[in-house]
Amino acid sequence: MNRRKFIKQTGLVTAGVYTLSTSNLMASIVNNKSINPFGVQLYSVRDVLPDDPRGVMTKLAKMGYKQFESYSGEKGFLWGLSPKEMKVFLGDIGVDMVSTHFNYLDVVNNSDTLKKNIEMAKGAGLKYMLCPYLGPQKNWDEWKQVADNLNKVGEEVSKAGLKFGYHNHDYSFKPLEGKLPQDYLIENTDPNYVMFELDLCWIDVAGVDTEDHLKKYGDRYELCHIKDYTIKDGKPLQNDLGKGTVNIKDTLNAALKSNIKYYIVEQEEYPNSSLESLEYDAKYMELLSL
Repeated sequence: MNRRKFIKQTGLVTAGVYTLSTSNLMASIVNNKSINPFGVQLYSVRDVLPDDPRGVMTKLAKMGYKQFESYSGEKGFLWGLSPKEMKVFLGDIGVDMVSTHFNYLDVVNNSDTLKKNIEMAKGAGLKYMLCPYLGPQKNWDEWKQVADNLNKVGEEVSKAGLKFGYHNHDYSFKPLEGKLPQDYLIENTDPNYVMFELDLCWIDVAGVDTEDHLKKYGDRYELCHIKDYTIKDGKPLQNDLGKGTVNIKDTLNAALKSNIKYYIVEQEEYPNSSLESLEYDAKYMELLSL
């Protein structure tokens, strides 16, 4: 099959912004192993989502994203909808809201606020509540406190039948006195109460081998963020999938051998617009063959 015929048959004769490279296109005929379904972190569309939550989520569903992971905006992680309203709406557009990042730092020492967050997540049919960001800690005493708090919150979340987890950035994969904080958190949290979401961009930015890490700790991860980036002026700049430095095929093959169940696309910086990049990313995921 020549390239022109293949592109025509796969329906990719569209605007240039969505055209994938020859190698990515032809890879899809090598075998049938793929990531399906795949989801999207709604933070990727933070520039347009707050003004039209239903409309933007409908557009994402039409692009091919069958799972959503939310985050806490000004109207909360259900975007002004009641749990029942969100559940019905998601059913109408054929999407499962699997998880949400939430304001962990606001609830870690506030049991009433934590309870309200848990009730909303459970009512909307979510499965996971995730701590999105803590920032680097100065010493191991501070990391011990982080682990203790994760266990405490995770125990409360688990009582409601949901799962609680920690989402990494690069800082937890940077050594402190010769040891990775990420490894410490995994080893010092109760697997009955705390699981992990692996950001495949930030572990790469930190210079840690993803496959080696998952060989050791893969049973503790249940979700991942699929992201790509390049280094510009000494800093990571996120790119459309397949345009950066992450070896996505090898990374996802390693993830498939772990306990990861949900594959969530996230992109925070864009060549043009967020929706254009996410449409490109959805096409990339549909064609990706592992």
